[in-house]
Amino acid sequence: MKPRAKDSRRADFEGMYDRHNREVWALAYARWLNADLAQDIMQETFLRLWRQVQDGATIENPRAWLLRVARNLAEDHAKSSFRRNGTQNPEIMNAVRGKDDQPLDGLEREETVEQIRGELKLLSTPDREILTLRYALDYDATEIADMLDINPTAVHMRLSRARQRLAERLTAKGIKESP
Repeated sequence: MKPRAKDSRRADFEGMYDRHNREVWALAYARWLNADLAQDIMQETFLRLWRQVQDGATIENPRAWLLRVARNLAEDHAKSSFRRNGTQNPEIMNAVRGKDDQPLDGLEREETVEQIRGELKLLSTPDREILTLRYALDYDATEIADMLDINPTAVHMRLSRARQRLAERLTAKGIKESP
């Protein structure tokens, strides 16, 4: 490309900027009532114009082209997820907990579950059986009563006593209730 043609394009661009920058800024400002955002939209609009000029595109009506691009950028900003959701400073974002447990919490839980299983093995067969039916298999008292051919009230009593014996064993081992 000849230096003279390049200088001519630059001069044309600067002329368009001088003629239209305030109008483009005013259009964006009227949409958002935010001077900084209007400045950003105006700069992006003229950057796109510069790229078009550099690519050799001919723009018949630069004012209309600039205003259309600015209007579209203002509307795109309205649709952006950043504008809708915003962001928070890093201190707040770092405090947001994920859905998964922290690794240390998961390990602690696994260790406690393993200790409970060990203590369950040491319980009597009837205690182990009723606790397994209720808590591992998630049967209710009526279903357990039907399976064991006993009264539902007896199921509640046996569960209560089995839980108490398991709790005593766990407390003796130093295992505390989780919060």
